[in-house]
Amino acid sequence: MKNQEECICALATPAGGAIGIIRLSGSDAITLTDKIFQSANGKSLEEAKPYTLHYGEIKDKDGNTIDDVLVSVFRAPHSYTGENSTEISCHGSRYILQQVLHRFTEVGCRQAEPGEYTRRAYLNGKMDLSQAEAVADLIASTNKATHKMALSQLKGHFSNELSLLREKLLKMTSLLELELDFSDHEELEFADRSELQALAEEINHKITTLAHSFETGNALKQGVAVAIVGKTNVGKSTLLNRLLHEEKAIVSDIHGTTRDVIEDTTLIDGITFRFIDTAGIRKTDDVVENIGIERTFQKMEEAKIVIWLLDEQPSVSEIEEMKLKNQGKKLLVVFNKMDKLEDEKLEFDKFTHSCGSDSSEAESPLFISARTGENVSSLEQALVKAADIPEITENDVIITSARHYEALIRAHDSLSRVLESMEMGMSGDIIAEDLKMVLEELGEITGGQISSQETLNNIFKHFCIGK
Repeated sequence: MKNQEECICALATPAGGAIGIIRLSGSDAITLTDKIFQSANGKSLEEAKPYTLHYGEIKDKDGNTIDDVLVSVFRAPHSYTGENSTEISCHGSRYILQQVLHRFTEVGCRQAEPGEYTRRAYLNGKMDLSQAEAVADLIASTNKATHKMALSQLKGHFSNELSLLREKLLKMTSLLELELDFSDHEELEFADRSELQALAEEINHKITTLAHSFETGNALKQGVAVAIVGKTNVGKSTLLNRLLHEEKAIVSDIHGTTRDVIEDTTLIDGITFRFIDTAGIRKTDDVVENIGIERTFQKMEEAKIVIWLLDEQPSVSEIEEMKLKNQGKKLLVVFNKMDKLEDEKLEFDKFTHSCGSDSSEAESPLFISARTGENVSSLEQALVKAADIPEITENDVIITSARHYEALIRAHDSLSRVLESMEMGMSGDIIAEDLKMVLEELGEITGGQISSQETLNNIFKHFCIGK
């Protein structure tokens, strides 16, 4: 990361729209904007009040007009980054935007790096690290649930939860540290052990609840993984295309057409599903096809929901194998080509109960036609039910970051050691060390304990330029 004192500039909107906004941030942002901006009223931006708009022209180095613009002025610390900032609203021409950016670099700005505006906001205390990460999640949100989760985190709901936990822990750790200062008086105990145990159990429960929410958060953020499996030529690719509403996979009557995994996402009732079309399961001597079949079984492991697509009644051994390979998953048994199987429904219904098991959560078989779309809506509703995603409100705290999840797990492990130490009657200094570890892990989430530039670089490198 380059010098934070430098003034940075970047396009803050996608190129090609009717309007393009260029954002500057840094102590010299207003001064540098003033160098190339000529206000219609002849006044300098240096004299402008914060939160004001100014109409005028951007000039090239020869004094020629590049564009008519509106300039917004923000003064430190009351801006997104906490620094002096300007935002220039130009016409959306790529040529115009490039020329304006070029003029800013000529007068002393440099192009911003990905996420540098939000990084500066974090370093200047405008938001903590978890809120900064939420900015990227908000931009990337693709449905109502992910939008609400990102907004909740951006508003600091998660940070507030952690702040309350850390305050309680810090108070108890301080009392334990005080005991160490009076170690020559062994009878003195400033930290009530029963109160400490109750607090540790309460916080451990809260941390465990937050960590468990990661499964829901990750599913909503990445999409609920659904593997479509079955023998060759049962219509898996046709079903994928039907669910995605586009011709994503090649459809053919030739067995073994799909030899590799095909993935894509779509929204159903506001939930993102990540569908995985797999190679057909059959015995074959084709080396490439066998690799595809092996990947089919790997994707079944990764999926939360498995659609077992059939066009004929499976054998008992096939049923048992499918149950064994999908223990703990939602298994949807789906008969395709119902337009051809109408007379055989009763026979298929006979095996409904045999496909259910305590080890795999199988629903009653569905009958569809992927070719015509008949009953596919029923399958979509079955998928929503199987996803079992709770209704998310803006006030709910749901973990979506693997970094946060890992920190919570480490905090949980340290708190477990605290409880074990107390049960064994260990001394206060040992308990205090583990409590410090908990404080550090929780602090790492919000950035209070972040010292590694490598960690910060890794977080912000995934941001888009201009944010």
